[in-house]
Amino acid sequence: MHHALFALQLTLRVACLATLIALIIGVGLAYVLNRRAFPGRDWLDALCTLPLVMPPTVLGYYLIVIIGRNGVLGAWLKETWGISLMFTWQGAVLAASVVAFPLVFTSARAALEGVDHDLENAARTLGVSEAGVFFRVSFPLALRSILAGTMLAFARAMGEFGATLMVAGNLPGRTQTLSLAVYSAVQAGEDTLANNLVLVISALCVLILVVTGKLVKPKT
Repeated sequence: MHHALFALQLTLRVACLATLIALIIGVGLAYVLNRRAFPGRDWLDALCTLPLVMPPTVLGYYLIVIIGRNGVLGAWLKETWGISLMFTWQGAVLAASVVAFPLVFTSARAALEGVDHDLENAARTLGVSEAGVFFRVSFPLALRSILAGTMLAFARAMGEFGATLMVAGNLPGRTQTLSLAVYSAVQAGEDTLANNLVLVISALCVLILVVTGKLVKPKT
């Protein structure tokens, strides 16, 4: 039971941090891709959407290549700062944020495309800076759709399994999230524990979907 409670607490922590990372980067990139034309924009757009269709285990492998002890970034972090993200809850956050990112990005991209450019241009003629146009005009008008995508990203991060398993491992009391705890319980034949964990995850996901549905429902 102690490990199950830890898995729940860790899952919520990982999902919240991963969603925050995905929100900041996803909305920023969506705005840039919507408002700027530059060489390779279509390739960057495809790269941002790629985790949505790529198997999580493949994403986990790419993350190992990048942040593993012998990886491009991982070796530098280890040698320079003594930091290793492998088999840590921080690694789980990174894996979950990569998997959840496209849900925020695609919703933000679609929402920002629907913002009336005339309103943005009117703000510019009044002397509002580009940052001001984004935070005072574009972002508020697209907020409902962005929040809906963010809620879905949170649910995706909460249920992440493949990439998290490869990067953070399945260490009870250290890196074991709820989805990994369900897997371990089934493997160990602990059906009662598995059923309880599944009910918790299912209830959280239903709640998120209900809230998301209310966010995307047009105001009457």
